[in-house]
Amino acid sequence: MESSTSRAIDPIDASVGGRVRQLRRQRDLSLQQVAERADLSVGFLSQIERGLSSPSLRDLIRVATALETDLGTLFEGAGTTASAGGSIVTRPAERQEVAFHEGITKQLLTPHGDASLRLYMITLEPNGRTGEALYSHAGEEAGVVLQGRLLLTVETIDHLLQEGDSFRFRSDRPHRFSNASGMVTRVLWVNTLPTG
Repeated sequence: MESSTSRAIDPIDASVGGRVRQLRRQRDLSLQQVAERADLSVGFLSQIERGLSSPSLRDLIRVATALETDLGTLFEGAGTTASAGGSIVTRPAERQEVAFHEGITKQLLTPHGDASLRLYMITLEPNGRTGEALYSHAGEEAGVVLQGRLLLTVETIDHLLQEGDSFRFRSDRPHRFSNASGMVTRVLWVNTLPTG
């Protein structure tokens, strides 16, 4: 296994780590408090914050839950803030695109901020997938396949979606997804967080 000090820091790891640190400090939480809530070691959480580790999707979901936010918030730029009056419109040039997981890119289409609803354009390259492990988090999600085919697994059931097919499920149901075609697949995807 390659040591974290012998490799260059990945820009995505650095960005996500900076965002985790920013959110933790905004909530006036210690590393110890977030680590305990996320069921991670303090050392590992510190490595995530410094961009020295590439956490799994499951670990990032645990951290997001510990910070009482959603996974998408961790991928927002560390310096991104909503306007004073709350942004209503996002122009194409303002959209932030981040590598999400193994050949999957997420583009946030809604304005940045602590909204309970987030709209994403998910692009899956051929063989793009969230991994073998199922994951879950708070909220609800829905979407429509705009191009290609999506294999969506919720609990133990696989759902093969074609262009035009749509879906909805509670995010606390274990799930994963992958590109089920030899071409790029695009999905308009909505995530919500519980309010209150």
